[in-house]
Amino acid sequence: MDFEALAACLTTAACVVTQTTSGLIVGMLLFLVAAGVTLIFGVLKVVNFAHGTFYMLGGYVAYSTLNVTGSYTVAVLAGALAMAAFGVVFERALISRVYGSNVLMQLLICYAVVLIFDDLVKIVWGPEFHAMGMPPAFQVPPLFIAGGVVPPFYAVLIAIAALIAIVLGLGLSRTRLGKTVRAAAINPQMVSALGVNTTLLFAIVFAIGGGLAGLAGALAAPVRSLSPGMGFSILIESFIVTVIGGMGSIAGALVSALLIGMVRGFGTIGFPKFTDGLIYIVMIAILLTRPQGLFGRRQ
Repeated sequence: MDFEALAACLTTAACVVTQTTSGLIVGMLLFLVAAGVTLIFGVLKVVNFAHGTFYMLGGYVAYSTLNVTGSYTVAVLAGALAMAAFGVVFERALISRVYGSNVLMQLLICYAVVLIFDDLVKIVWGPEFHAMGMPPAFQVPPLFIAGGVVPPFYAVLIAIAALIAIVLGLGLSRTRLGKTVRAAAINPQMVSALGVNTTLLFAIVFAIGGGLAGLAGALAAPVRSLSPGMGFSILIESFIVTVIGGMGSIAGALVSALLIGMVRGFGTIGFPKFTDGLIYIVMIAILLTRPQGLFGRRQ
């Protein structure tokens, strides 16, 4: 532990800006993945343990698309749309058969999918690490804010994730589809009795969740290496975010993702060898005082 380094960073504007930017990158990527997890759980009551696979495949699809088209924008859209379509297939072919069943059955199916696609990635793309590289449009000098370094790509990525958070929040609270999704999360039987096609609704929810994870993987590809099994680490952190924020709460996912991002951003300064442990301590502390999470409903 290096409290002197942490104190020096917190009293230096340049360090605060740099580490805050680093924390925001981590937090917003976690939010995109965790939002899908919490949306699927909130409506379908399914713990999608395969969600990290969507993130991984989104990154690989974006990587291959960029190699073919040369356009990072097209690559990002391809990663998101491909995983939205994959989410529908996954829900219809597998998850729809275990609704209401034992949670262990759901986890086993999801874990089987994780293992299958980890091996398929090795077959298609190989077991070695791949690097997408920074898109040419962002190979420019960094921004300097109060002496802190902010790469333009980081600023754009944070802005995109923030925009999606706003659209997702407004969509769930203001649109007819969003209100239907919220109603289905509370009483799906009543929603079905009122004439709503819940089969289609559940597929749409999985498509949105999968698309968000694929988008996160595509956005992260230029700054993170691609490798088989890469979805597992972010899956664990996204579940931590979901639990801290409250299962089923999008606002909770955003707040807790930013919290974890800041802990990781500044934890690398003061606790370089204990950053992961610090995240779990934060989770335990919050759950001991508020078991349902920051924004969760008490059952």
